[in-house]
Amino acid sequence: MSEVSKSTKYTLAFDSSTASLAVAVMNGGDLLAERNITAERNHSVHLITAIEEALGEAGVRKSELSGIAAGVGPGSYTGIRIAVTTAKTLAWSMALPVAGISSLAALGLGGWAEGTDQPPAAFAALAGSPARQGTAAGEQAADGSAPAEWIIPLVDARRGQVYTALFEAAPGKLPRRLEPDGIRLMERWTAALAGRLEALAPEARPSAVWFTGETALHAEAAEALRPLLGGRLQIRPHLLQGAWAGLLGADRLLRGESDEVHSLVPNYTQLSEAEANLARGK
Repeated sequence: MSEVSKSTKYTLAFDSSTASLAVAVMNGGDLLAERNITAERNHSVHLITAIEEALGEAGVRKSELSGIAAGVGPGSYTGIRIAVTTAKTLAWSMALPVAGISSLAALGLGGWAEGTDQPPAAFAALAGSPARQGTAAGEQAADGSAPAEWIIPLVDARRGQVYTALFEAAPGKLPRRLEPDGIRLMERWTAALAGRLEALAPEARPSAVWFTGETALHAEAAEALRPLLGGRLQIRPHLLQGAWAGLLGADRLLRGESDEVHSLVPNYTQLSEAEANLARGK
């Protein structure tokens, strides 16, 4: 697959790993159209129609696309396969580059951005930019402002487990990954995050910590961080939206990154052996 140049910018992006089917058409980092459908994870029925509707609203023909981006999970096993298979089919048939994106990264970015009143347009110029991310973990910005915030996306994985990750971000920047996507026991995850916070000097701790996504079943566990954070702990429900998947997909493609179409696979993730035994009560 060829790389995408910055003179060819139309990206079709979609994600079906969660309860929300999210589709976006991008021009560079600018959102042209999106479709967000909650359909009890029955996304195979709606994806092609949602793609056609979004392209029609954007005024973009399939022949004008310069790349395809798809959420690879983690999340619903069936849902992930729908997006990945569709992306591979379109990319192969149209000889376009395809880029997999983390569904958790898109979920976390959207929840945090909405919670901090940052619309998708505030990030448009960052897509493909070398300066798109914030300061490194624990560092203060050059202007002396507070350390970046933490973003912890959550997708319920049942039996006290979550698909989750850890990102760091500052207003006007795309998040920087601190921990990989994975399936974790929520109580052990919050304990690990508490240990990480306690290891930081008070002035280097994040100025806010955002749990976002499918928070309803896990808010009580997240509250374990309240004694360390007080009002800096934010728990915000959020459904994945096309704009944020589109932004992350466009960012990868504009930086010349793509995946070999045949090797693009879902990120199912799995518990470590110790956590799996604990979940089974062993």
